[in-house]
Amino acid sequence: MSGPARKFRRMKALRTPPLPQTRPAKQVPTSLAPPHLLRAPEEMAASDFEARFKKYVSTLTDALGAPTYAQNGFILFKGDCVDLLARLSQSTIRPELTVTSPPYNIGKEYEKPLPLNDYLQWCSQWLKGIHAVTADQGALWLNLGYVDVEGRGKAVPLPYLMWNLSPFYLRQEVVWNYGAGVSSKRSFSPRNEKWLFYTRAVDSYTFNLDDVRDPDVKYPNQKKNGKLRCNPLGKNPSDVWQIAKVTSGKNRSSKERTSHPAQFPLALVDRIVRVSSNPCDIVMDPFSGSGSTGIAAVGSGRVFLGFELREDYCRLAIERFENYSALRKRNNSQLKIFNP
Repeated sequence: MSGPARKFRRMKALRTPPLPQTRPAKQVPTSLAPPHLLRAPEEMAASDFEARFKKYVSTLTDALGAPTYAQNGFILFKGDCVDLLARLSQSTIRPELTVTSPPYNIGKEYEKPLPLNDYLQWCSQWLKGIHAVTADQGALWLNLGYVDVEGRGKAVPLPYLMWNLSPFYLRQEVVWNYGAGVSSKRSFSPRNEKWLFYTRAVDSYTFNLDDVRDPDVKYPNQKKNGKLRCNPLGKNPSDVWQIAKVTSGKNRSSKERTSHPAQFPLALVDRIVRVSSNPCDIVMDPFSGSGSTGIAAVGSGRVFLGFELREDYCRLAIERFENYSALRKRNNSQLKIFNP
């Protein structure tokens, strides 16, 4: 190669450095709680949070009676959510976000199967109840599964059957890829569930994209109009979320695992809470179950309002939240030792 050719090649290499490589998507591991949920809020934020929490408890007590539990931002009422939502609509409380996963009507141990039309009618009742109490800029994130419709299909998505029952505006469907499923010889092994993202208003709604960007992929290997696109805060997450189930991993169970048969991971609901609500907002779950929504909400500086019909799940959620609160307090006490 001649001298000028070598010089040109060397200059070209200096002008066009190789694009940084993006790392493949990773499964988000589960633990007792994601690390940031164990951090204490700033002093001023904590003061404002406590003041709002006390006000919410007082207003809710007037509307619904004494709560089953109300401590440290976690409010839980035992009762039927359809009735409690109707009474809540008469108060001034307006949750900014609802994150929930109702019984699928497939005969799990905690539910009594209903005829399909009766089940859909029941879904219509609590959907309208949630809509009636949701703040104007609020949202509903709903996880629903599949149902066997005799003679029509073995795995008919419930959202297909009830899409016209919801008064909310359906904005997006997010795929939760949990990475492990039951094997089958006559069908593909399931690896995902769907979360439906609804908003009360068509255009005006809370969406904190910067709070949920992926910091591990700051420079995507793609161009727009010949220019490299990048964001120093990280990449906009796609609509496919790689988050492990609480039943996945070593010994088929994570540290989050409880006795509830339909528990979803904190990392999943935490992302929803941060993108669709703001600090001190009310985050509601009318099917509270094991309390995952409550822990994620309080851990991110929100107030949690939960409804649960079963006494044993109320006890489970309270015990789990108190264990989480103790761990959070211990974690922050240790941080103060090293950062006085």
